[in-house]
Amino acid sequence: MPGMTCDIRAAGRSFIEREGRLVERRLAAVLFDDADSAGAVDAVLAYRNSDGGFGHGLEPDKRCPASLPIDVERALDILIEAGYSRVDVDALVLSACDWLGAVAWDNGAVPLAFPEIENYPRAEHWTDWTYVPGLNPTAGLAGRLHRMGVTHQWLTRATHWTWARLESGFDEDAHALVEVLEFLAYVPDRPRAEQFAAQVGDWLADLRWFRASPGDPGYGLTPLHLAPTPNSPWRRLFDDATIDGHLNRMVSDQSPTAAGVSPGMLLGSPLLWSGAVSRHFELCAPSRPTVGSDLRARPHPPPLRSLASASA
Repeated sequence: MPGMTCDIRAAGRSFIEREGRLVERRLAAVLFDDADSAGAVDAVLAYRNSDGGFGHGLEPDKRCPASLPIDVERALDILIEAGYSRVDVDALVLSACDWLGAVAWDNGAVPLAFPEIENYPRAEHWTDWTYVPGLNPTAGLAGRLHRMGVTHQWLTRATHWTWARLESGFDEDAHALVEVLEFLAYVPDRPRAEQFAAQVGDWLADLRWFRASPGDPGYGLTPLHLAPTPNSPWRRLFDDATIDGHLNRMVSDQSPTAAGVSPGMLLGSPLLWSGAVSRHFELCAPSRPTVGSDLRARPHPPPLRSLASASA
């Protein structure tokens, strides 16, 4: 891929070691040094609360210690990237589902956050819009849990709600679309997912907060956020020139003080967002093939089943 060199990767890794939190450093060691995933899982546990949720700024745009759905989502991301199947995280994930079920609306949907974030430092854009349940993060949480093979009553409710919301039409922004793509990639009902996947290209046309052009100077998610790896099922949405253009833009945007982090990734806490670098480094792997037009069925580890769902 043009512009991606070993020096670029080394600079990004050096930045993570210098400025990243322990959780990013442990995850980087798993991804790049073949370290045991238990270290990354242990680092995630520091953000876990007694109610089963996660908080304490695991998603670093706010410092609220209370459990928040967005922090649960970040915890699941790290467990997935670290290779959660190699360690026993069943109880950890299922207790997080219990917490999501307790704070969800009756229909199963959850918001990104709750008003208590106002009592702690936070980025300016974290306001009352984050208190309204939506596809962001409900669809993304459900997609991640389906990816992990989880079975839980809350997941069933959230999945039903997401399908119903999509049936009414998609009219949200790029952040919500990223969550929907996670859901469509891993939800077990593949025929239904394929029907909605066929509409994604049309959704992109008028998508708010989507930076389609590498030359666009404004804030927005890019094709690299929607298709973060070469084998993403959504890679088919973008031609090679578009992906190469955004990769080159990411390289040219490297800051000398935050190597590997481009301005489009800096929201609220630039240095703490260094963990995003590790995900984008996956784009450098030339050995991963590009997926074709179909959404392939994903292999799952043995499913995690809650006692509640087992007895239902």
